[in-house]
Amino acid sequence: MARWRTPVPTGARPDGPPEPGERDILARRNREAVARALTRTDLVQALAVCAVDPVSSVLATARLEIAARSGFGAAAGQAWGFPAVGPLEAVCWAGANLVPVIPIADPDRRAEAISAFATVARVHGRRSSSIVGEQWAALALWERLSPHWPPAREVRADQPSMAIGTAPSLPPEPTVRRSVPAELDIVLPACVRMFTEEVGYSPVASGGSAYAERVRSLITEGRSFIRLVPDVGGQPAIAFKAELGAVAGGVAQVQGVWVEPAFRGRGWSESGMAAVVTATRASVAPVVSLYVNAYNERAVAAYRRVGFEQVGTFATVLF
Repeated sequence: MARWRTPVPTGARPDGPPEPGERDILARRNREAVARALTRTDLVQALAVCAVDPVSSVLATARLEIAARSGFGAAAGQAWGFPAVGPLEAVCWAGANLVPVIPIADPDRRAEAISAFATVARVHGRRSSSIVGEQWAALALWERLSPHWPPAREVRADQPSMAIGTAPSLPPEPTVRRSVPAELDIVLPACVRMFTEEVGYSPVASGGSAYAERVRSLITEGRSFIRLVPDVGGQPAIAFKAELGAVAGGVAQVQGVWVEPAFRGRGWSESGMAAVVTATRASVAPVVSLYVNAYNERAVAAYRRVGFEQVGTFATVLF
């Protein structure tokens, strides 16, 4: 079992060494302020930690469920647990994203968990393209790591986390449907445009195939939704799209919502999202969630019209 010790206050009195009782307390704190690399035998506990708040933890839960079924290699990452001794209180998924899940009420104990995870992340170096999760946890983890990792490209510190567990407030657009593998050639360019518009660079600029394979996988799994319209030449083109980027624990998180610029301002995002919510709740998960940048007031308002309510706040640190 790998462990990484984090510095904790010595607690020594200014006028001398700690008393025997204090030494016992400090020894216990030193043992507990350690993170461990989780194995498959830990995953039941790890998933129970995530189940405390299924919406905020869905990104980590989705990867942990894959690891439980097929191993960490299939999940493309690893998980760290806190503390090293005793029942797990917090976990952190480390893969394409670094996702802390820390459902701990006590502020001091939460700080110990953050410190433990930051120490592990420093040992491994930056391998993730982002830190994402509950606002306080993601930003606290980045505060610990920022002196040691390269600068962030962008910090999105205020992202309302929204969810809906009922039928949408608006009628769903009847032409929105799941895409099929034969439509990859029109779905992929729309996904690339959305990503570039949202993040600021093309996910296929380096020539790799990982992004295309991810889009292909979402289509194959029935997690890609589209609305088609004829282009100027009469060929089908994407007017609206969205994906279920993470599905786990009874929650489906929508990502990649995009409307072709020529059709914006017509309410197509609202009716399209109403269709996604309806289809998802019928056959995938009872709760549909997403997170959005607070400065995108039009998007926040659109999601509220569909029936989404804010249930928390996320933050994302992009590298």
